[in-house]
Amino acid sequence: MPDIALFPLQTVLYPGGRLPLRIFEPRYLDMVSRCLKNEQGFGVCLIAEGAETGAARTHNLGTLAQIRDWSTGPEGLLHILAVGEKRFRVQEMRTEHDGLNTATVEWLANEPAIPVPASAGTLVQLLRQILEQVANRDAGVPTDFDDASWVGYRLAEVLPISLKQRQYLLELSDAAKRLEILTTLVESLAMETE
Repeated sequence: MPDIALFPLQTVLYPGGRLPLRIFEPRYLDMVSRCLKNEQGFGVCLIAEGAETGAARTHNLGTLAQIRDWSTGPEGLLHILAVGEKRFRVQEMRTEHDGLNTATVEWLANEPAIPVPASAGTLVQLLRQILEQVANRDAGVPTDFDDASWVGYRLAEVLPISLKQRQYLLELSDAAKRLEILTTLVESLAMETE
């Protein structure tokens, strides 16, 4: 089982998702440097207790992030754009002398590609509308409105749902079930706005 660096965050990263970060803590600057040098990713896990800038306990299931672009800003911060790849489950976590968390992880199998069921057609329409409104932000990002996993992950990123709900949707390994839950969430959000 491989070892990876972990970046505890107050966000959930899904496979195929984009994650812009501003890095300033020395432990994470070193982590990014090692990742770039060794052409490897780092794990993103949602914080269960604690904070991004201190000690944190995370959920055990996260997503590997690969750095796609980086730059330094005028304020001396490092800006990176990472993209979510595959999901993993933490088997054992350690804290290094510099405060960086590392973990031995088990890679989870990719979900089988299945088409979006007809019952989730309204979700596809909703996602298309949302992405059209933020088109400039995600210009050049490939889309796959026929793939149930892709649609479910993208909706989970953009809907106004709690971090706990986002994490639950990440932990599901059934794309059709994820779309069923998202349908229920969208219906409840619609009733709240009426």
